[in-house]
Amino acid sequence: MAGAKKNFKATKKFEKKHLKGVLDQRKATAKIKQRQQLKAKKQVKKSKDAEFYKGGEDGEKANKVNGSKKTANVNDMSVDDFFGGGFEIIEKSQPSKKTSKKLGKRKRDEPNEDEGASDDGSDIDISEDEIPVASGSEDSDDEDVEDIGMSKSAMDALAEDDPEFYKFLKENDPEALEFDDADLAEVDELSAGEEEEQPKKKRKKEKKQRGTDDEDGDKADNELTQAMVARWKAALTERHSLKAARQVVLAFRSAAHLNEDDEDESRKQPYKISSPEVFHDILIVALKQIPEVIQHHVPIKESSSGRVQVPTDSKKFKTLSNLLKSYISAIIHLLGTLSDDATLKLTLSAITPVIPYVLSFRKLLKTLIKTVVGFWSQSTSSDSTRITAFLVLRRLVVVGDKGIREAVLKATYQGLIAGSRVTNVNTLQGINLMKNSAAELWGLDQNIGYTTAFSFIRQLAIHLRNSIVHNQNESYRTIYNWQYIHSLDFWSCVLAEHCSPLKEAESGKESQLKLLIYPLVQVTLGAMRLIPTATYFPLRFHMIRSLLRISRSTGTYIPLASALLEVLNSAEMRKSPKPSTIKPLDFHVAYKAPKSYLRTRVYQDGVGEQVVELFSEYFVLWSTNIAFPEFALPVIIMLKRWLKQSRKKTGGNNNNKVRAGLVLLVQKLEANAKFIEGKRAKVDFAPKDRAQVDAFLKDFEWEKTPIGAYVVAQRKAGAEKAKMLEQARKEDERKRKEEEQEALEENAAELDSEDDEMEDFDEDEDNSEDDSEDDDDEE
Repeated sequence: MAGAKKNFKATKKFEKKHLKGVLDQRKATAKIKQRQQLKAKKQVKKSKDAEFYKGGEDGEKANKVNGSKKTANVNDMSVDDFFGGGFEIIEKSQPSKKTSKKLGKRKRDEPNEDEGASDDGSDIDISEDEIPVASGSEDSDDEDVEDIGMSKSAMDALAEDDPEFYKFLKENDPEALEFDDADLAEVDELSAGEEEEQPKKKRKKEKKQRGTDDEDGDKADNELTQAMVARWKAALTERHSLKAARQVVLAFRSAAHLNEDDEDESRKQPYKISSPEVFHDILIVALKQIPEVIQHHVPIKESSSGRVQVPTDSKKFKTLSNLLKSYISAIIHLLGTLSDDATLKLTLSAITPVIPYVLSFRKLLKTLIKTVVGFWSQSTSSDSTRITAFLVLRRLVVVGDKGIREAVLKATYQGLIAGSRVTNVNTLQGINLMKNSAAELWGLDQNIGYTTAFSFIRQLAIHLRNSIVHNQNESYRTIYNWQYIHSLDFWSCVLAEHCSPLKEAESGKESQLKLLIYPLVQVTLGAMRLIPTATYFPLRFHMIRSLLRISRSTGTYIPLASALLEVLNSAEMRKSPKPSTIKPLDFHVAYKAPKSYLRTRVYQDGVGEQVVELFSEYFVLWSTNIAFPEFALPVIIMLKRWLKQSRKKTGGNNNNKVRAGLVLLVQKLEANAKFIEGKRAKVDFAPKDRAQVDAFLKDFEWEKTPIGAYVVAQRKAGAEKAKMLEQARKEDERKRKEEEQEALEENAAELDSEDDEMEDFDEDEDNSEDDSEDDDDEE
């Protein structure tokens, strides 16, 4: 028994420390072995192709030598070796059949590199950085190697050994010589019947045209022309030709890797592009028509719930997989070189139709997600580019499995955090667009949305706990920054959108994300009160707005009056401010007040406006509630007490602007309390009747209540003020640009004047030299 327990402990210890490493090593060894086998098979295939095209005397000599060897050793052979070696047919009319004879490939020996890939997509790791090769050669190992056509080296050997036959092929079947990329050679097999369906006259005419085009192409050293692109476009439009699609993808890859041949000779592209018109044409054809051709040959079935079914087991899909990988890899590479909004939008929109086909290529999909999220979260991207990138991410969440959805959500959140690091007037609109668009993704699959949201909110809570426990000088910086503020605000957007009663009524069930309201509110309140100083009042206002959004959408009561009363009772607001002429602080793009603003009238006026606005927004949520008089009474008492304290000549606050705003707020609260008291005096039910209590003034418009009308007017005034500030900011920006332009023009004029002076000086020197020469001549 003791021995068994000892063995059990040893097994546990081995599993814990060594098992994973051993398994990884075995997998790596197996992959290396598979690659070596495939490499050996490719070399054998290339040698057989070379022997096939040599022909003539070399083939006959080889046959004779091989035949003599087989005849000499035939007595030593076993029966299995004899039949496994093939039969030699001594006929001059078919000299190439012996060399082209080969044994069939057994299915059980086929390598399978995707054995470790799980169907749920758990192998997608956004943190890794694996850029796929443009030709997709890394992921093409699972294809049947022996189905690939002749290589380019074999064609070169044919041109040297038998130039007449090579010339014959060039004149009659030029497409047989197009072996630019072995990965896409299988595409031609599917298009074998395309020409047979056409009339003979049309076929001859097209072959003749292709022959002349190819001759021109050889002369121009594979120069891509508009005529070639037009011919491919016509073939794609009329017949959905896979041969034309193959050439378009190769040319598109060359366009994506433009001007890179000098840097890397080993990855030279099949086409050269020197004209901007040709570059534009091939981009348009590839981005618009290649997805249509793929959908024509491999149609997908999509259910009403959004699930798609792609025939991945079909021969066409397996053959087109390399073309798809090369196409998507070229798009990913092209996106890194583009800066024009229109081209970026067109390129990103071309990804959406082919997303169902890319789901099985996990490595490529991982890179695609990172690239699209990068454009969605870039501060330099325009709104149209962000929206197009978001549509790609949304399509991935809709058609992907659980692993892909989780990967997209995690990458989206990481992109949002990275893109919100810098927050100012110019970037705020883009950050709000990111938050509003990303919030939609978490409602498409609430099971995955709940788990990811829970883990991220828990991470925010851990940061807050560490900042409280490890109370060091800089520990609060992990909480008091724009990324943390935008994270809390983003989760409030998610819960507000998907936990509203309207959404729940549409779905017919309670939202799973509703369970996250309590932890998010607790984390937000804790972060709000971490450092309760006047410096971080703007941060407190940001977080109160996030909580108000949740309360407004979900109908959840969140106590926020105490947080606002703490601001009024602080030392910053109790004492009279110092006069100042500094610019007012913009609370929308600031979470921390500079030291120069503290104890100034400008800052105190701004804080007072924010307190009055947030108090009114808080109370308007419950303006039609039957308990509003009792709900507002404590706040009314505290506000009156603060106003009484501020009127004292010694130790009071003589800021009339702040006092006037609070007095008006108190009047509106008292008027709304009297309004509710008058309405509930007419009811005939007791407080224990919850249904009647909840239905009290349910259909009454909140804008018609006293506090509601005040909030409507306040919002209108705030919108007009924001519009004026935006216009003033744009005017300042325009003037600044004009001043910079004038400064550049002045500098250019100064440089021109200096050049003129230098020219005059040179002329004077030349004239003086000429005069001295004349004087010498006279002497």
